[in-house]
Amino acid sequence: MLMSIQTDSLEAIAEHDCCSSGGSNGQSNSKQFDLVVIGGGSAAFAAAIKTSELGGRSVIINDGLPIGGTCVNVGCVPSKTLIRAAEAHHRSANHAFSGIRSESDVTDFSSITGQAQDLVAELRQGKYIDVVADDPNIEVVEGRASIEDANTVTTGSRTFSTKNILIATGARTFVPSIPGLSEINYLTNETAYTLTELPAHLVVLGGRYIALENAQMFARLGAKVTVLQRSERIIPTEAEDVSDDLTKYLEGEGIEIITGVQIDQVSELGPGVEVTFTSGNESQTITASNIFLATGRMGNTESLGLETLGIETHSNGYLAVDETLRTSVSTIFGAGDVLGENQFVYTAAYEGSLAAENADRKMHKPRDYAALPWVVFTDPQVAGVGMDEAEAEATGINFEVSKLGLEHVPRSLAARDTRGFIKLLRDADTDLLIGARILAPEGSELLMEVSLAIKYGITVTELKSAFHPYLTLAEGIKLAAITFGKDVGKLSCCAV
Repeated sequence: MLMSIQTDSLEAIAEHDCCSSGGSNGQSNSKQFDLVVIGGGSAAFAAAIKTSELGGRSVIINDGLPIGGTCVNVGCVPSKTLIRAAEAHHRSANHAFSGIRSESDVTDFSSITGQAQDLVAELRQGKYIDVVADDPNIEVVEGRASIEDANTVTTGSRTFSTKNILIATGARTFVPSIPGLSEINYLTNETAYTLTELPAHLVVLGGRYIALENAQMFARLGAKVTVLQRSERIIPTEAEDVSDDLTKYLEGEGIEIITGVQIDQVSELGPGVEVTFTSGNESQTITASNIFLATGRMGNTESLGLETLGIETHSNGYLAVDETLRTSVSTIFGAGDVLGENQFVYTAAYEGSLAAENADRKMHKPRDYAALPWVVFTDPQVAGVGMDEAEAEATGINFEVSKLGLEHVPRSLAARDTRGFIKLLRDADTDLLIGARILAPEGSELLMEVSLAIKYGITVTELKSAFHPYLTLAEGIKLAAITFGKDVGKLSCCAV
């Protein structure tokens, strides 16, 4: 999950202080490698480690973001750290318990982002650099890679001969063709988490994962936030109840959400920006201090030499691979965000490991995303696995839906926070779970029970008969399972 091209926004993030040159400058590499990995994120490291475990030798060639790629440097780690900081601040001043008065002030925004960057540096070192430092089968090289043929990669003056190649160069923010956008200093996830001053008014372009997480985080820390979403709903790929309820909660915190938007122009206005857009056939203008782009992602596949080898890319530059992660050249594989599919750090690591195993053993093991859980780290969180109603209906499954509001979950009542619901889908003919959608504070912590139930064929009957400790949020899964056949509002505590 790593950028393989240079951009102005990356130059100030970090320098590569962790990579060796791997040999004398100006000389070709005489070593034969089993795998050359282009990229330096989770997919790359998982592949190199797997190759070493299988007895092979690999080299990681990294360029763009520092070692660790998107997740540790400009994605999961800094964003979730800042989200937690914003949540701590918000909850201190906003709770439902009587007899307690508490306040919270953001006194030094730069200390908040600085603490996040300290964790970035710590995890980059401890979970990436140190992990391979003592492995004689893994070499790390700084440089821009070019694929010369099916078994040769060059970087600078060095040439690497290899049995197989893995492209794990990650993705970056897609910048739409909006008049004036290229002329302003917009923010993305690659630059926002190193800010030393809180934006006064942040306009967020987009309405999905990255957009909503950052909109709420900055709003809770004190920024005025306006979300401009092209679709008619935020997170439009989810069912309307998820989208509508989350919209209600975010707007309740003062975030302005405008949907059905077409951005017409962006221009610099003094120290800030002016955004002109159309919504509902009406032209509007917003003046703000900053713009944050969350307008989708695109694969980092430029300048790798793919065209000369006939390796295909598709929409937004994403790498085309088959179910075994091979490209059209049998010795060249792809993994991670550069594929443009499941852009999560845990799927990238899985793909990197699988690609390395398929390459080393000449296997054709297909990737398997059954029961793949995902989370949007808003508050309440949106968590999902498996099918929703539209997907189940499209497959022709005879399905049933159980939806339990959190006002029926004792833990939520005790916490004085009943925002959201738990929704389960089951195959009515087999009693097997086929999907779940959860909108709840810490809803992600409920997800793995449902994911494992789907993966290993645990029935709804077995779920509701299992012991769930009273006054845990996890009890909500049991109650939602019971709701398929009973009204839990008419049951006593812990009754089945």
